[in-house]
Amino acid sequence: MRPLPYKVHFNKTFNIAYPVMLSQLGHIMVGMADSIMVGQLGQTPLAAASFANGVLGIFMMFGIGLSYGITPLVAQADGEKDHGKITRLFRHGMILCAVAGVLLFTILFCSTYLFPYLQQPEEVISLGTPYLLIIGSSLIPLMIFQNFRQFSEGLSVTKPTMYITIVANLVNILLNYLLIYGKLGLPELGLNGAGWATFISRVLMAIGLYVFVIKYKKFQAYLSAFQFSKIKADFFVPMLKIGVPSGVQFFFEVGAFTMAAIMMGWLGTGPLAAHQIALSLVSLSYMMASGISAASTVRIGNQIGMKDGTNLQRVGNTSFLMSLIFMACCAILFTSLSSFFPTLYVGEPEVISIATTLIIVAGFFQLSDGIQVVGLGALRGMSDVKVPTIITLISYWGLAIPASYILGFTLELGPAGIWYGLLIGLTAAAIALFVRFKRLARQKAASFVKKADDNATLDLSVSL
Repeated sequence: MRPLPYKVHFNKTFNIAYPVMLSQLGHIMVGMADSIMVGQLGQTPLAAASFANGVLGIFMMFGIGLSYGITPLVAQADGEKDHGKITRLFRHGMILCAVAGVLLFTILFCSTYLFPYLQQPEEVISLGTPYLLIIGSSLIPLMIFQNFRQFSEGLSVTKPTMYITIVANLVNILLNYLLIYGKLGLPELGLNGAGWATFISRVLMAIGLYVFVIKYKKFQAYLSAFQFSKIKADFFVPMLKIGVPSGVQFFFEVGAFTMAAIMMGWLGTGPLAAHQIALSLVSLSYMMASGISAASTVRIGNQIGMKDGTNLQRVGNTSFLMSLIFMACCAILFTSLSSFFPTLYVGEPEVISIATTLIIVAGFFQLSDGIQVVGLGALRGMSDVKVPTIITLISYWGLAIPASYILGFTLELGPAGIWYGLLIGLTAAAIALFVRFKRLARQKAASFVKKADDNATLDLSVSL
């Protein structure tokens, strides 16, 4: 097919990406609002929130990654104009996400019995456990929301999710204020109040997107053929083949940051609270970059469905460039305002000092973080998930965690050393995933050209 100019690819990718970026911003702003408002209660509640959110992040990001198995398949089916397949994906995706939400919360609940063995400050475990169980229960509505979201994004409909997430985030901030501090006659619940605000906002997100999907005219052709009686076990397989490795990729990355939080806890509540401050900022930029990643998944999935190798490569190049530009801006912002951001959370000088150092380190790994998240999304669009999973395992658990321990404890660099280890792992993942995409994209383009040539030869021989 005719290669489109890069400007056209930039516009198409941006139009899909920016609503997803704002939706992801809404997701992470829930946690950021919790951290800022809980930080006003002191460093111990903030440290407890850091510990709980670190544990939740493993389960939440695995679930989100699992739901990502829906998007590229829907995008490919849309490129093929196969409406029946899209209906089947929506039907089976709903079952998959609902069951996953229940199972993830159950496993999270059971994991709380291991907390006494993690050598964390006693007050952190005491405050963090009930808060974790409250926000952990929000995994169920969150996964239901994810099914509708990934279905919509696979069809390049992204703006409604953005609007719904923004509204839910505003509700979360209001409920935080009311329930944490006990305003308007409501009980003063402290840290647990932030948990209930998160749970309620995620329930509203699920309801809001459900209402949109069933009312939107473009989706009526798929919903009218929806029947639970046509559920078939083997149709879960393609979603799981993409979703499970995608979830495991997130598990390895988020798990590395959670392990870093546990190591921070070994150093005390101050470093753990500082870790939460820096992590909330890093999560903000990462989740917005993942919006570009999601757009690359959709657009590359479309090119795969259309057997268009030339534009497939250009879509990938455009996505990487967009991510680099965005994350470079974040890097400048982080390093320039590194001493200001911590003051939004706490007033303790020790926590502010540690957090300032960590935010500067975070500024250095923004480019690597942006490249690796887009690399995962681009490869996911080509249904390539096994090798990227191995790359994330080696990068985060083979390099980042050992390096964090050696730099932080053996070489006694403390909190900064732990984050230098994360920088090493992210950089290794970025390089490997970028190289993987470039090689696989060239192979796909060559195979499409060869297949087109073979078909043309066959057509010519038949006509003769």
